[in-house]
Amino acid sequence: MTGPIRVLLADDQNLVRASFAMLVDSDPGMEVVGQAGTGREAVELARSARADVIVMDIRMPELDGIEATRLVAADDDLAGVKVLVLTTYDTDDHILEALRAGASGFLVKDIRPADLLAAIRTVAAGEALLSPGPTARLIARVLAAPATPAALGAGGPDGLSGRERQVLALVARGLGNTEIAESLGLSPLTAKTHVSRIMGKLGARDRAQLVIVAYESGLIVPGV
Repeated sequence: MTGPIRVLLADDQNLVRASFAMLVDSDPGMEVVGQAGTGREAVELARSARADVIVMDIRMPELDGIEATRLVAADDDLAGVKVLVLTTYDTDDHILEALRAGASGFLVKDIRPADLLAAIRTVAAGEALLSPGPTARLIARVLAAPATPAALGAGGPDGLSGRERQVLALVARGLGNTEIAESLGLSPLTAKTHVSRIMGKLGARDRAQLVIVAYESGLIVPGV
C-alpha cells in the first residue's frame, strides 16, 4: 500500500468519533477520510471516500454495523475495503455474525490507543484480527451454532489438499505467514501463496473468514 491508510470512522457517539479521529490523525501513516453517525451513512461514505479501513461500531441507528458490513462486503466496487468492528463485552453475541458478514476482525472498545492503531495497520495489510479477550467465547459460539461450511466455497475444507488443510488449521490458530512457514518448513512466500489459494478455493474475503470455516467445519477443535 502506498500513501497513508485511509480510515473511515462509523459510530453514533460524536465524542467517540472525535476521540478516534484525533488518535488516527496523530499517526503520520494514517488519515481520517470520513466520519459516519449511522450504518447507512457509513455505507454511503465507504463508496465516496474510498477508505482502506472502516472502524465500525455495531449498534448504530438506521442500519446497524453488521448489516452495514454485509453491504460493504457484497459491493464489488469496495472489494479492497476492510472492516474492523468495535464491540463491547455485552455484544459478544453479534461478533460471529459480524465476521460472517465480512468483517476482518473485531476489537473491544476499551482497547488502548496504540493497540487500535496497530489493529488498523494489521487489517489494512490483509490480516485477520481477533481481540484476545472475547475470542474464547466467539469460538464457543461457533461450535454451538449450526455448522455452515458451505457458506464459503462449494465443498468447504474437503476441497483442499492435505497441505492446504494444514495451513488453514494454523491460520485458524492465529499464526501469521512467517509462523506458518516456520511450523511447516516452508518459505514465507510459499506460506502466503497457500493462504491466498485457500481463500480463493473457499471464497473467503480474508483470513477472518478462514478462521470461521476452520472451526465450523470441525477442522480444528479449541484446546486440541
